[in-house]
Amino acid sequence: MTASFSNLSLAPTLARAVAEMGYESMTPIQAEAIPVVLTGQDVMGAAQTGTGKTAAFSLPLLQRLLKHENASTSPARHPVRALVLLPTRELADQVAQQIKLYAKYTQLRSMVVFGGMDMKPQTAELKKGVEVLVATPGRLLDHIEAKTAVLNQVEYVVLDEADRMLDIGFLPDLQRILSYLPKQRTTLLFSATFSPEIKRLAGSYLQNPVTIEVARPNETASTVEQRFYAAQDDDKRRVIHKILTDRGLEQAFIFTNSKLGCARLARSLEREGYKTGALHGDKSQDERLKALEAFKKGEVNLLVCTDVAARGLDIKDVPAVFNFDVPFNAEDYVHRIGRTGRAGASGLAVTLVSPSDTRLVGDIEKLIKKKIDVESIALDGDRAPRSRFEGERGRSEGERPRRDADRPRFDGERQRREHDRDPRDGQDSPRERRSGGFRPAPVSRDPFFDKPYEAPQADAPAGWESTRGTMPRSPVSANIKPKRKVAALFKTGE
Repeated sequence: MTASFSNLSLAPTLARAVAEMGYESMTPIQAEAIPVVLTGQDVMGAAQTGTGKTAAFSLPLLQRLLKHENASTSPARHPVRALVLLPTRELADQVAQQIKLYAKYTQLRSMVVFGGMDMKPQTAELKKGVEVLVATPGRLLDHIEAKTAVLNQVEYVVLDEADRMLDIGFLPDLQRILSYLPKQRTTLLFSATFSPEIKRLAGSYLQNPVTIEVARPNETASTVEQRFYAAQDDDKRRVIHKILTDRGLEQAFIFTNSKLGCARLARSLEREGYKTGALHGDKSQDERLKALEAFKKGEVNLLVCTDVAARGLDIKDVPAVFNFDVPFNAEDYVHRIGRTGRAGASGLAVTLVSPSDTRLVGDIEKLIKKKIDVESIALDGDRAPRSRFEGERGRSEGERPRRDADRPRFDGERQRREHDRDPRDGQDSPRERRSGGFRPAPVSRDPFFDKPYEAPQADAPAGWESTRGTMPRSPVSANIKPKRKVAALFKTGE
């Protein structure tokens, strides 16, 4: 029997918010993690992406923090008591919005801080007091150093997407942040993937944690159809177009491995008529949030992104995910395809494999413990004449070089034709009339450059020097000023 949220005995204010959001039955991770977190124990939770991990830690934390809620306007009555750390700005913003919805009928305050935005509005809100602080590590450290975020009363710490948080890139920042927290606290780690190394590392931060694994580690959702197609780099856009057309897909994530590749692909797809957005690290935070919001509203069909969007983003009813590039890190594959098939819905995950991706595909096989069959796909319009244009495959019609009949003549050719016309009568020159068409004019030759090389005579003056008449030759160039003699006094030893 599936557990229901009505059986949790949540506070009326939380239960009302949960009911309004349409929550009825709990997912496996929610059913197992919420009761444990309510007891105040440390938790290490592993579950497939898209199974509701945010609610699994947010609801019990809010329930336990209700004892601190008050209507006072004094910032001292609203210290930070729960800290939620996330690796990306988009994920932090999403989690903060979810927590606000859960707590909207309570007097608990929550907010989010992340980089790419002006610190002044964040500082002003922090000074008013907040119980639940959602943050990315870098910006949180900025506020700690500015003494606008005080963490000495934190009771709960949540590391969402913990495998990335404990990665080498975040570990130094994370260690600094944890040094500002009280020793006695409850620590919760949640992620879709946990490597053995990460488990050992996380164990040093947790005290007698309860490990919750509702699925085999690194397992992908069974509701996602996974397909791997062999495709040359120049053919990948055509493969995406064919699958979108054949399956009637209206929206999709498209993941690339680089920021530059993301921007170029987005521009190419937009020229082909798709409503396209781009999401990568070189975009300003305002641009990233606008692109994400447009995709959520359906104003954008294809969201081309790097792995900044691979973690935790919860956009309902996205029918497909395309891996334009096979991810360098096999665990990122699990997170990428988790953007579709969320909350039990079906989805399609297509990975385009070029000949150089064999090792990366093998890494994914080892991680998900499934045999991967790379299929071939027939593209429409594969005809022999198309190979006439080297490197043209995969370009849109607007990008392909036009044939000679359609190509405008270059300015140089037009000038040569104008030169061949007789200016006196406006008719073709005799040379062109004789040939029946255009021929390039003969190239004039300079006899000086046609002469064979002759070595200069050793005694003969060279070039301009021979024209100087009877002037005596100087061993020093006239352009070099002679050194001026200066008197000097040197001390000698006695």
